[in-house]
Amino acid sequence: MNSIAYLGIGLAVLIFIFMALAPMIVKRQSRRDLERAFQEFKLRREALEAKFFQLAASIGKPRGLRWTVCDWKEPVRFVRDRSTGLLTALASVEIHFEAIEGGDMEDVAAVGDVRDASALFHYENGRWGTGGKALFNMNPETAVEKLEHQFEAVETSEQT
Repeated sequence: MNSIAYLGIGLAVLIFIFMALAPMIVKRQSRRDLERAFQEFKLRREALEAKFFQLAASIGKPRGLRWTVCDWKEPVRFVRDRSTGLLTALASVEIHFEAIEGGDMEDVAAVGDVRDASALFHYENGRWGTGGKALFNMNPETAVEKLEHQFEAVETSEQT
């Protein structure tokens, strides 16, 4: 055989090895990216919670109520949107309201009841953000179960 044949065989072997290893390399890189996102959430959580409260309180929902306190709890569950692949954090929160003076809710006794919810945070373009949206009456575990058609759970190394 001549040197061109050896070069061709060597190139074919290298392509085969690359094709065999590529899925493992992609999976490892994807896992690193996820772990980086989880760590970034932990580092920025306090600022994200403040932003959530600011946005959620300004939206005006529920109608006739003013947001007064968000009491942040554990756990945080991470999920991935099945259609878009967007990584989302569901953070457990207890939300307190008060009636707006002169509004429809002023005489409603249930206004003072604490509401359990999951606050939504999204990881996009390497950054966490929030739109101030909450899933009321759903802690993160319940949200993952009830919305399994929309989200798939993503486990962190700390959850295992």
